[in-house]
Amino acid sequence: MHWGLVMNAGFQFPPNVLAAECPSRTVLKHLTSQWGVLVMLALQGGTLRFSALRRRVGGVSERMLSQTLQALEGDGLVLRIAHPVVPPHVEYSLTVLGVGAAERVGALTGWIEDHLAEIQAAQVTA
Repeated sequence: MHWGLVMNAGFQFPPNVLAAECPSRTVLKHLTSQWGVLVMLALQGGTLRFSALRRRVGGVSERMLSQTLQALEGDGLVLRIAHPVVPPHVEYSLTVLGVGAAERVGALTGWIEDHLAEIQAAQVTA
């Protein structure tokens, strides 16, 4: 797998997500945040308006949903389309890049669901 190279003070090195200065950390933070994961999963079902997305992602506030969508859009994972009508009509969907990310997030959440009983048992004994 090719990860590309990062320039730092004239030296080239492969990015390392464990390094504090790794640029992929920002994307990782957005994608794996509590709301980022859930938004990506919700949008796997197709295009949604803001209010429908908020209903689908239980417990998220308008402010947090807005911030999460802006971050994911900024990373190229979510597409925002604002239709020029009154009242405003804005739709959100996954980009091609976002579909790939959502599949991987979905795999992680699937693993969690498959092992939830074991995880909960460990939490009780911790």
